[in-house]
Amino acid sequence: MTQIYDLAVVGGGIVGLAHALAAARRGWRVVVLERDRHAVGASVRNFGFVTVTGQQAGACLRRARRSREIWAEVAPQAGIAIEHEGLVFAIRSAEALAVIEAFASDPERGAGCRLLESEEAAEGFPVLRREGLLGALWSPHELRVDPRHAVARLTAWLAETQGVEVRFGVTVTAVEGGWLATDAGPVHAGAVVVCPGADLEGLFRHRLAGFDLTKCKLHMLRLAPQPAGWRLPGGVMRDESVVRYLGYAELPQAAAVQARLAAERPELLEMGIHLIATQDADGGLVIGDSHHYGDPPAPFDDARAEEAILSLAFETLEVPNRRVVERWTGIYPSVPGRQALIDAPGPAVRLVLVTSGTGMSTAFALGEEVVADLAGERARLAGVAE
Repeated sequence: MTQIYDLAVVGGGIVGLAHALAAARRGWRVVVLERDRHAVGASVRNFGFVTVTGQQAGACLRRARRSREIWAEVAPQAGIAIEHEGLVFAIRSAEALAVIEAFASDPERGAGCRLLESEEAAEGFPVLRREGLLGALWSPHELRVDPRHAVARLTAWLAETQGVEVRFGVTVTAVEGGWLATDAGPVHAGAVVVCPGADLEGLFRHRLAGFDLTKCKLHMLRLAPQPAGWRLPGGVMRDESVVRYLGYAELPQAAAVQARLAAERPELLEMGIHLIATQDADGGLVIGDSHHYGDPPAPFDDARAEEAILSLAFETLEVPNRRVVERWTGIYPSVPGRQALIDAPGPAVRLVLVTSGTGMSTAFALGEEVVADLAGERARLAGVAE
């Protein structure tokens, strides 16, 4: 028997779940179809860091702010712990200081943030290494969840309280209008959203080939739990993030940071390395990351990436327990200069990819936008049919 829904979402990662939530809040009957037995892609292989500060001014920053609001609302309802809040951007060079000063004075980018001088930063955040610390930017906006648990709990909450049907182990082989062919039988929906993540060879592969997509592989580590009482005040970044986050990188002062890195630490630019550090409930540190581009990504990891990530972490933080307990890589789709890709292969069908590694930070707002657009399109189509 054909099953009929208002919205079928293909993909059970954070982008797909965000669309399911937005549709369920409109009272739509929603099904999520995920080919794996549980989410195993980039949605669970990240920092769980909902990053607002440093996102590109404009649509990306607006989406990050709105997504942060939704995380704060949904997390307690879904039993998802907020591990810590805020961001400390440790400043360790005069060039980075100039960027952060300009950033903090910008009324859109730096809203709510505070620039701290070196002594105030060291006193306020004792986990930071004092040596070489010129100051810090404090942002109150960020949230951190543990993605290993958050995505699963969000999925269960959507099913248990929002009426979303989630079907794991179901592969969608074709989408023709509102008809979906799957290995578990046909599904019909008034609208379809396909969220393939890094799978660029599946549904709509020929259409995706026209968007200059590649794949980005990132390298991350987990350190053993730190001693009792040793806690990050929030997520931690430092100078190199200036060239990775467009909210900083688009400021004219950022060119000097790029030049200094090219002269002094070119390997960081070569491997796209900057520091992000977050902390789990048990005290373990999650640190990263690197960026290696290619389609397909190289199957081998460069040992220099781990060495450089650890070096940045230990230059920035006073870390008592430096033992690495886990290593992994994540892969996400990427398009230079594009934060997200929204395409319409057909009426009431959308193809949605976050192409900047900001799925946890922007997907909820993106889902609201796409579902609102689909609602309008369905209304227009119904009007034409009448």
